[in-house]
Amino acid sequence: LIKKKVKPFGSQAVFGHSRLITNGLSDNQPVIRKGVCLVHNGIVTNVKKAWTEIKLKPNLQIDSEIIAAIADLHISEGGDLSELPERVFSITKGVIACALLVPSLGKILLFSNNGSLYNGQHGTDIFFASESYPLSKIGCKQIKQIKENIEIIEIPHSENQFLIKDFNERTENLIPELLNNNSQEKMLIYNRPKMTRCTKCILPETMPFITFNSSGVCNYCENYQIRNNPKPITELSNLVEPYRRQGNSLDCIIPFSGGRDSCFGLHLVVEKLKMKPVTYTYDWGMVTDLGRRNISRVCAEMGVENIIVAADISKKRKNIKKNLIAWLKSPHLGMIAMLTAGDKHFFRYVETIKRQTGINLNLWGVNPLEQTHFKAGFLGVKPYFSENKVYMNGFSKQLDYHKKRFRAMLDSFGYFNWSLVDTLSGEYYRSFMKKKDYFHIFDFWSWDEEEVNNTIINKYGWETAVDTSTSWRIGDGTAGFYNYVYQTVAGFTEHDTFRSNQIREGQISREKAIGLVEVENQPRYQNIRWYLDTLGLDFEEVIKVINSIPKLYR
Repeated sequence: LIKKKVKPFGSQAVFGHSRLITNGLSDNQPVIRKGVCLVHNGIVTNVKKAWTEIKLKPNLQIDSEIIAAIADLHISEGGDLSELPERVFSITKGVIACALLVPSLGKILLFSNNGSLYNGQHGTDIFFASESYPLSKIGCKQIKQIKENIEIIEIPHSENQFLIKDFNERTENLIPELLNNNSQEKMLIYNRPKMTRCTKCILPETMPFITFNSSGVCNYCENYQIRNNPKPITELSNLVEPYRRQGNSLDCIIPFSGGRDSCFGLHLVVEKLKMKPVTYTYDWGMVTDLGRRNISRVCAEMGVENIIVAADISKKRKNIKKNLIAWLKSPHLGMIAMLTAGDKHFFRYVETIKRQTGINLNLWGVNPLEQTHFKAGFLGVKPYFSENKVYMNGFSKQLDYHKKRFRAMLDSFGYFNWSLVDTLSGEYYRSFMKKKDYFHIFDFWSWDEEEVNNTIINKYGWETAVDTSTSWRIGDGTAGFYNYVYQTVAGFTEHDTFRSNQIREGQISREKAIGLVEVENQPRYQNIRWYLDTLGLDFEEVIKVINSIPKLYR
């Protein structure tokens, strides 16, 4: 059925004289359910409820099987194939973009609820992909997007059983199963030391470079410049007007992590700007299952195509593991950033997406209050209070930062590994590369936490985490770990800095902020366990090292 001119690294489903080859990771393997074979690009977010609704039980531990089961049930009941997508969409939630093979009927069905599916022709061959670019790259013609409709393609009839051949060389489990362990969870300590804190915000005395005036107000408050001060939305409307396209053509790219701010930003672009975006996700190996589900859920609810650029996840995680082992040998709060350096290529690959889609405009949903001076501060970098970005920008600032980081690396030579190339190139794309056709949504829209949470949860069914009350960075596999380190050693986390910014903006009271961080700074066992399991490190050994680090408070 499908001929490939490149070596496959996914799977091949063989039936009779026909074959379907998929070039993808392990989660794109064909799923067989009786007489149908499915390849699915997406995540079903309501799997348990869906199985209950159709009154069947799964044979596999993979969300995609529910789609194959619905299809097999629909066909066995004599249902019209053209009505199958609507039945699938009505029962399941999340992105559905799939190819369904029914050789006994001589059919292959292509359907999608968000547009992450295209097909085209190359001579007598038919190709389909989750994006249009690879189809054009191999010379396909008549490329079209499949969204909320169905393509039924005739194939040879066959009663043969499916045979799956797996081409994957990767053997490790990229999505480890989370198993609770009460004794491990009890190892996580939650110190709440009595420290001097700013009388205006809640920053403590262990904050790098902090000073207090005679009234007890810190220098971070004294030098703070209001950041949540948006320009008129009409100004953004005027800026994006030249990029608008006629008809159903996509006209902007939304870098999309699935976190609360990128989801709300997408909502604003679709509902307020009335644009037709494509979302882009960079999976660097630390996007959790929860993050993936929210990406799938929101893109499906809005009917927005999602392009995923996946790094070599196995390689990325090995790099993180090397750096974490180096850090554990010589713990240094200023070197925690080495564990998240691999995510900076988000800024690099948006340029790739621009070239491949022909769309220049990219709109970022970066929260203006997420500035965290302390992460570089623990390395000895003084805060740049005039910096208007959430990250440090400019050659001189970066040079100072990297000099100090290099000196700290000399205390643990394990840092000198091939991940340095990845780290430095990511820093370049984030901090040095000139950005074009690039705007921040929250430069034109006031960020309000209650509005953001209410919108994404109530309107789009965005899922919160089970191990924390906050909605911030819950899809990030690293956040629970590094915040545990900061809280244990310094007595505060990035939640303290974020809530302090909200106080300065007049969004919340100091009393409320104290109550919030009291809960938000509690250890997130599930997130920490997922992180260490993903890296293949022993939970108990790692936590013992962290708990034994000398504290910065008395």
